[in-house]
Amino acid sequence: MDAPKITEVVARAVNVPIEYPVRTSVGIVDTAPLVLIDMKTDAGVTGRSYLFTYTPIALAATLEMTRALGRLVTGQPLAPAAMDALFASRLRLVGKTGLAQMAASGLDMAAWDAWAQHLKQPLARVLGGELRPVPAYDSHSMDGIELGCRRAEGAARAGYRAIKTKIGYATLDEDIAVLRALKKAVGPEVRILADYNQGLTVPEAIRRIQALEGEDLGWIEEPTVQENLRGYAEIRSRTRVPVQMGENWLSADDMYRALEAGACELAMPDAMKIGGVTGWLKAAALAQTYGIPMSSHIFAEFSAHLLQVTPTAHYLERMVLADPVLASALKYEHGCAVPDDTPGVGIRWDEAAVARYAA
Repeated sequence: MDAPKITEVVARAVNVPIEYPVRTSVGIVDTAPLVLIDMKTDAGVTGRSYLFTYTPIALAATLEMTRALGRLVTGQPLAPAAMDALFASRLRLVGKTGLAQMAASGLDMAAWDAWAQHLKQPLARVLGGELRPVPAYDSHSMDGIELGCRRAEGAARAGYRAIKTKIGYATLDEDIAVLRALKKAVGPEVRILADYNQGLTVPEAIRRIQALEGEDLGWIEEPTVQENLRGYAEIRSRTRVPVQMGENWLSADDMYRALEAGACELAMPDAMKIGGVTGWLKAAALAQTYGIPMSSHIFAEFSAHLLQVTPTAHYLERMVLADPVLASALKYEHGCAVPDDTPGVGIRWDEAAVARYAA
């Protein structure tokens, strides 16, 4: 079967509302600035994906980088591995990192979605997996006790067996008070995961995590700046709560360096940063080699398929980002993401909503 050719790449910017502002110890994300990608082919199928730029400040630059790389592959065969090699070659001197890596990853995801549609199969099956419910955790913010408990109770009623909260309050006592209140709200059957969003120094991270060792946490995520691999190794050597990181790895090479440094016991790559579907497959192989449980970071529509072919699959992160501009959203039942057998990953735009939230 000949591969279709890419005839056009369309990228658009939107800034959509989110139900709960994502409050962290280092800032607030109160909207979801997205780049929507449509990769059209001469086979009549269109692959779709999106990028999340965290801040509207980065939206225009990410949009232009996506369009530029899209022009580079227009007229080329729909071949994600070849596309990955082309981007690596053309970006070598400036570095395939940052916004360039994000844009390349988004195009990779759109290409895989188009290829799966061309084969008339869900992405998971094209990758050699099956469609099964994927255990998910409900991802919350630095919500304080009242809102935090209300959201946690709702997640528990919906069947989630794990929730994540962001901590890093002004004092350790506040961190402990919030975590204990959440645990009391959901009971012993629901695991509490905690995220510091890189907000602590290494000594402060050690002090706080040591104080949290009796709180039965599933993990502590990104306690300090993610580039400080030596600091992560020191934190791990002096604490007993599993350390999670990976959402800011900008390639499988970044992941390899972190695992070699002994920086974490758990991994959670982000499909947009790790290299799209192609990069995720490399990361999954690394996680298997090192025996590291691997979760996803946002991008649930793709992650629900990618975790099907991840040997050490752990959790999918449920955080609603693109739903306001989707014609139909990924379904969750009994605390699990449930992908259906739609060819590709099932992303379709609600064009009226896209027009309403155009940036």
